[in-house]
Amino acid sequence: MMRKLFLFLAFQLFFTGLNAQQSYKTTLGMRINGGLGITAKHMLNDRAAIEGILYTRWGGLNLTGIYAVHYPVFKEPGFRFYIGGGSHLGFFDGNKNPWWDDNDQHAVWGLDGQIGLEYTFDEIPLNLALDWKPAINILGSDDFWYSDAGISVRYTWK
Repeated sequence: MMRKLFLFLAFQLFFTGLNAQQSYKTTLGMRINGGLGITAKHMLNDRAAIEGILYTRWGGLNLTGIYAVHYPVFKEPGFRFYIGGGSHLGFFDGNKNPWWDDNDQHAVWGLDGQIGLEYTFDEIPLNLALDWKPAINILGSDDFWYSDAGISVRYTWK
């Protein structure tokens, strides 16, 4: 299923060209995944953006920074595919984590990937995004977090 989605998006990118049209400068909103968080994204130019995500999970906090590149898809100005990577720093309660199940507090640092699809409305200042953000911990644990898919709802500034 993931492979078919990736091939479809790659096909769309090829036939729509690589000139993304910037539809916002900055966004701020909410990201819902295994927890609940705040997301802010700022476009550096027509294609490149940085995103910060702060969310709660397993009785703790996780802070992620992502650099992503955006591409138009579906020949629709509001739709963009994006792919990127970054890093995270997290603190959580092992008693609330289903894989650790201990009474210790844990701190982790690692690397993140991100692939997603977003739509920005032209008529109202709203951006909706669906993404998958796998991560691997390097310090504090060697876990691979493959299940971080999220939906973001953000207010936009032009």
